[in-house]
Amino acid sequence: MAVTDEQKQRHRRLTAWKRSRKVLARASADHTLGERLAALAADAGSVHDLDEWTDVYGDGVVAEVERRTADLLGMEAAAFFPTGTMAQQVALRCWAGRTGNPVVALHPLSHPEMHEGGALTSVSGLRTVHPTSAPRSPTAEEVRDFPEPFGTLMLELPLRDAGFVLPSWEELEAVVAAARERDAVVHLDGARLWECGPHFGRGLPEIAALADSVYVSFYKSLDGLSGAVLAGPESLVDEARTWRHRYGGQVFQQYPAALSALLGLERELPRLPEYVAHAKVVAGAMAEGFADSAAPWFRVHPEPPHTHQFQVWLPYGTRELDEASVRQAEDTGVTLFRRWLAGPAGPPGVSYTEVTVAAPGLEWTAGDVREAVAEFVRRLG
Repeated sequence: MAVTDEQKQRHRRLTAWKRSRKVLARASADHTLGERLAALAADAGSVHDLDEWTDVYGDGVVAEVERRTADLLGMEAAAFFPTGTMAQQVALRCWAGRTGNPVVALHPLSHPEMHEGGALTSVSGLRTVHPTSAPRSPTAEEVRDFPEPFGTLMLELPLRDAGFVLPSWEELEAVVAAARERDAVVHLDGARLWECGPHFGRGLPEIAALADSVYVSFYKSLDGLSGAVLAGPESLVDEARTWRHRYGGQVFQQYPAALSALLGLERELPRLPEYVAHAKVVAGAMAEGFADSAAPWFRVHPEPPHTHQFQVWLPYGTRELDEASVRQAEDTGVTLFRRWLAGPAGPPGVSYTEVTVAAPGLEWTAGDVREAVAEFVRRLG
């Protein structure tokens, strides 16, 4: 089979990122299949007894992930799903049946609207409405005054496509109260809920307690292979297990994903506050670096970041920015930025990238960041 130009470019990027001695975060794609499997085999025994029989249909290590996650979130029960898309489909479908209202209020930039191909409507027969289109979570007034009844309010925390942004704790409490006034249930898209505690100044159980159900992911922040959990009341989770089977999510064996989830809970979860704190240092230094550079315009958003992830915007095309990013990695062994995306709205020639600060990024000083920004801008010509 012929190798396409995109495949060649992907191989080039992965090679450059893997060889870089300095990165802000390592992604799963930065490793080969053999490296990931070897690491899992070497480390999994620290979080689970590998002499147990192989998990089948979730009766072993998968059940342990469910128990552990329910405890962490302070929820009655939890069910493991192969994908977050399926977990949320099931949650929102179950709530629609219980409330008698198939309308889900959510943000137009939320994951179901941006990245699931209209599945809520096409697969689950639900209808979505948008209390706001502003690039932030809806306010209590917008929820309270929305002119159409809805059965469920879904809040994505943080709102990834708006820049990983979060409301304040007081704003979040008010939004939830406004939904309750309308007799609506509240579901949290918490794919990245793990890192929201520092911004809110609250622990996971207190955050989750605001909602009727919560979905969390194991690969976005915890470096798991895949997998998600839906947590909530035991009766809801029991119903969700039935729908999981109907949706094709009752997978025969999921122990690699489950073991990697336990490793993420053990190793990455306790470090996320440290990543969030250092992301503020990195973002501030990036802003200083771009301000001192020849870049005609830039935006670091939000500044300071609400989590350990944020956006950087520049007035160049994606191809030019991608090339500068990979050349910097190849030439200097420093990966500052990864992929660039065209802005969803606004004038052409404006692009953004998502920056994640994880364990490798803790080694970067503000000076390191400013120097890397200067090197990057020089490659833009």
